[in-house]
Amino acid sequence: MDVGELLRYQPDRGTKRPREEESEEAKLRQKFGRDRFRSYEDVDPAFVVEEEESKKKAEQMLEEMEEEEPEPVDEGYIKKMILTFEKRSYKNQELRIKFPDNPEKFMESELDLNDIIQEMHVIATMPNLYRLLVELNAVHSILGLLGHDNTDVAIGVVDLLQELTDIDTLHESEEGAEVIIDALLEGHVVALLVQNLERLDETVKEEGDGVHNTLAIIENIAEFRPEMCSEAAQQGLMQWLLKRIKAKMPFDANKLYASEILAILLQNNDSNRELLGELDGIDVLLQQLSVFKRHNPSTAEEQEMMENLFDSLCSCLMLSSNRERFLKGEGLQLMNLMLREKKMSRASALKVLDHAMIGPEGADNCHKFVDILGLRTIFPLFMKSPKKIKKAGVTEKEHEEHVCSIMANMLRNLKGQQRTRLLTKFTENDCEKVDRLMELYFKYLDAVQLADKKIEGEKHDMVRRGEIIEEDMEEEFYLRRLDVGLFILQLVCYIMVEICNSNIPQGRQRIFQILNMRGSSVKIVRHIMKEYAANIGDAQSEEFKDSEQMRILELLENF
Repeated sequence: MDVGELLRYQPDRGTKRPREEESEEAKLRQKFGRDRFRSYEDVDPAFVVEEEESKKKAEQMLEEMEEEEPEPVDEGYIKKMILTFEKRSYKNQELRIKFPDNPEKFMESELDLNDIIQEMHVIATMPNLYRLLVELNAVHSILGLLGHDNTDVAIGVVDLLQELTDIDTLHESEEGAEVIIDALLEGHVVALLVQNLERLDETVKEEGDGVHNTLAIIENIAEFRPEMCSEAAQQGLMQWLLKRIKAKMPFDANKLYASEILAILLQNNDSNRELLGELDGIDVLLQQLSVFKRHNPSTAEEQEMMENLFDSLCSCLMLSSNRERFLKGEGLQLMNLMLREKKMSRASALKVLDHAMIGPEGADNCHKFVDILGLRTIFPLFMKSPKKIKKAGVTEKEHEEHVCSIMANMLRNLKGQQRTRLLTKFTENDCEKVDRLMELYFKYLDAVQLADKKIEGEKHDMVRRGEIIEEDMEEEFYLRRLDVGLFILQLVCYIMVEICNSNIPQGRQRIFQILNMRGSSVKIVRHIMKEYAANIGDAQSEEFKDSEQMRILELLENF
């Protein structure tokens, strides 16, 4: 009998409930039993004292139990826990091998194993002791359980790993984080997680949660060690993500998370972009985005997924081989339709078009865009920024940057009849598009000149204080100028110079006429373009950089 039972224990009181008017004797008989005494006077005082002492002793025992301190969670405690885990894991494995067809024989050991896995969550509160998991080879054993026949055990391990790799926890102890991340990657954690993902049934809530926590582990490791993304994609993760995104299942948190992880894998990673292209990932992305051609996302979460897919597509188009796949997959036609439909996807579709047409590799897409009557779609967006773009999370500046970039890339890449069609558009309706171009020129020229004055003031103050303006500071100043609109101004100037170099005198005349009216100078345009040419950079080819600089300087000679 434990202390609680001792305190609650009372002798049998019989069935009769004494009335209020009953004598004290009757009450005592009920309390202590008829055979113990005949009347109140018969009660042995020693018996009452004994009762009181028993009660005090029981209360004292209870107080002692409450005051008992739990075992301190220190290095010794963690070591003991890890050894217990290893023993239970081995015992369960042994019983499963010995009695494969008799679950009753190994079920108890499985429950014990699951219990110790839950207890090990306490280790996540002490990242400075993560080294013990590696020193005692527990990481290897934990990863081994990801393939356990009982998915409940595997999901328990996933939950544990998710807590151990929580990004906030990892930042608490840099040394502990490095140790456990190294051990996990050496143990091919991503490959094992993907194998486990393949067998999980998301219609079962616990297994659906297991999928979500698995993706959380990958995100945590990728954030702490970004260079692991290439290896992770090669270990089957890219294939699984594409399969999960295109699965015919209702939209849920796991689909959103899968789209987020895909965008992370593709960020600044050409090998993963190439892999996605080889796995027909461009078609998967286009198919999933086609849903939003005529329909807006129904929830904020679905909108976030849509943006993740658009970001992934833009990332992939940084690779020239994927632009060809995009063209063959009729991506231009889809983006053009999205621009016309005026749904929430329009702003992102514009960004995708911009990425598809950049540089000489975008030439085929530029020609195709004109062929599918894309000029009819893009020029209304050039003439006026849509009012609803803020709802789509896009600023007017971002919209104008994408439109001007598309125009500049088409002027750079188009040849023959398609180029003539584009230039002719600028002369329609009394050169209204040239007027709009000049409006953008003065808008961003004013913004850049204002920023230049502030920067010059800061430089003057630094020189006065005797500080040296180093190269890093100059770069920071240049980035600030880009941020206020220098890049858009450079694009607008490039379009102006291209129009002036074409065989359309009306466009050239209107540009010079407006410059004179506003008291501006051709010298300013030339200065902006020379700065633009000096800062052209291309990671793929130094030769392209040199030839592009030469081309721009030649255009300026005839301006």
